[in-house]
Amino acid sequence: MSGPRDGFSAGRRAAAWGVHLLTASSAPAGLLAILATLHGDARTAFLWMSYTVAIDAIDGTLARAVRVKEVLPFVDGSRLDDIVDYFTYVAVPAFFIVHMGLLPVAVAVPVASLVMLASGYGFSQVAAKTADHFFTGFPSYWNVVAFYLYVLGWPPALNAAVVTTLAVLVFVPLRYLYPSRMTELRAPTIGLGLVWGAAILWALANFDSAPRGVLTWSLLYPAYYFGLSLYFQVRRAAD
Repeated sequence: MSGPRDGFSAGRRAAAWGVHLLTASSAPAGLLAILATLHGDARTAFLWMSYTVAIDAIDGTLARAVRVKEVLPFVDGSRLDDIVDYFTYVAVPAFFIVHMGLLPVAVAVPVASLVMLASGYGFSQVAAKTADHFFTGFPSYWNVVAFYLYVLGWPPALNAAVVTTLAVLVFVPLRYLYPSRMTELRAPTIGLGLVWGAAILWALANFDSAPRGVLTWSLLYPAYYFGLSLYFQVRRAAD
């Protein structure tokens, strides 16, 4: 019996479909995060959001490993990833921020709408991801923003200022790290990211008793991320 005309085995096809299914699985996870938010269950909502972050961190590497573009050329994995990411990184946390009362009531919907409009622009840019593997503009990590606004308990007015500033930064063409595709300092960045992720998961596992100091110290990784992004931006401008 002859093999498939394109030369790919059934196992390779199954692996490629499996990667797409893994990417798509973040969408129902986002729905579950919304349902948890509606019930006021912030911990469960963040656990589902954490699942989507974990999937987004590994699905691209898996896609390249099984060469999904070659095996399933009629399915655009990048488009699927963008659709799912907009829902889970933007719509879900924007809903969480509004529903959980993290913004002043008078401006909650306008500020959240700014988040969604700005991120829509960010995702649709031709150069949203540069050829040398950077994000252009603030890369819409609104799930991370929602987590810190909730656990740190800042005043709603300050939260609104932070969210608005980050939304504006989507339009500013600064380059931000794409950790899984970095060519310089990739190992320490991913290593520190894993430590940060472990700290966040520990905080979620101990949601009602996690020391505020641990959560505050965990901000060092986002600070590292922004600082290193700025360093590469300045170095590029100087070349």
